[in-house]
Amino acid sequence: MLDPHELYELSDDLPELGQPVLIQALTGFVDAGNATRLAREQLLTSLDARPVASFDVDQLYDYRSRRPSMTFVEDHWEEYDAPTLRVHLLNDDDETPFLLLTGPEPDLQWERFVAAVAGLAARLDVRLTVGLNSIPMAVPHTRPTGVTAHATRRELISGYEPWLQRVQVPGTVGHLLEYRLGEQGRDALGFAAHVPHYVAQAEYPAAAEVLLASVSRSTGLLLPRDGLRSAAEVVRVEIDRQVAQTEDAAALVAALEEQYDAFARGRGENLLAAEAGPLPTADELGAELERFLAEQGRPGDTPGS
Repeated sequence: MLDPHELYELSDDLPELGQPVLIQALTGFVDAGNATRLAREQLLTSLDARPVASFDVDQLYDYRSRRPSMTFVEDHWEEYDAPTLRVHLLNDDDETPFLLLTGPEPDLQWERFVAAVAGLAARLDVRLTVGLNSIPMAVPHTRPTGVTAHATRRELISGYEPWLQRVQVPGTVGHLLEYRLGEQGRDALGFAAHVPHYVAQAEYPAAAEVLLASVSRSTGLLLPRDGLRSAAEVVRVEIDRQVAQTEDAAALVAALEEQYDAFARGRGENLLAAEAGPLPTADELGAELERFLAEQGRPGDTPGS
C-alpha cells in the first residue's frame, strides 16, 4: 500500500479541538430520500464550516464513471465542478467543535483511503467516528422514521433495537472504515435511516432529521434540525395528498401500515420478512405504490414544473 499519510494535507493552524467527533457523510452508493445529502447540507449551511484537511481526489476518483459537470457559455468553458474530498471543522449550537468528512465516496484505493482517514482521526485525537446512510425500506410514510444503528461496540448504540438479522449487502467505504476502526479497537458507529421506498428517489427530509437526531443522541452534539423538521412536514402533507387521490394507493399504504405495526408488536424477526397474512409482499406493495406516486409527480412538485 502507498503511504496513506501522503493522500491528504492537513491545515497547520488548527485550534484546540479536545477529542472531537468525526461525522462521515460521503456521497455514496445508496442515499435513499437524499437523506445523507440533506443532513450534510443542513450542517454546512447552518453552522460555520472551515476546511481543515483535503484529500488527493485524483488518486481516488473514477472520472469516467462519474463525470464532473462543466459549464459551457457561448464560445468557452466557464466553470468546472471539480470533485473534492475534505474534512471540515464546525462548532455545534453549544460551540463544541466537531469534524465533518464530505465528498464523493472513493472509487479506488479503498484500503489506503480508510487508513488515511483512520490516521487523520488519530492525529486529531478523534474519540468517535459516526457514519450517515439512508436505505429504502418497505415502510409507510405515516409511521415514525426508523433507523438501523451499528457500531464497533454494542454499548455505543444502547437503546437501539435491531431491524434486521443477518444480511449480505454491497459494501461502502464508510462501512469499511467502521469495520477497520473496530479491528483497531477504536470507537465507531453508524446510522441508516429507513426511507419509504416509494419516495426513495425524492427528497425525504424526515430521514435527514432522524439521522442528525441520532448523532446528537449518541454524541451529545447539539446539531440544528429546525429547517429539516419544517421541510418534512411539507413533504408529508404532499405525499398524503397524492396517496388520497385514489383508493388503491390508500389501500397500499394501509397494507404497509399493517405490516409495520405487526413488526412493531414483535410478530416477526424483521420487517422485510414479517408475516402479514394474505397481504402482498413488502416489495410488491412498495413497487406498486412507487409506480403510482411516480405517475403523480414527486413530493414537492408543482403543476407545470
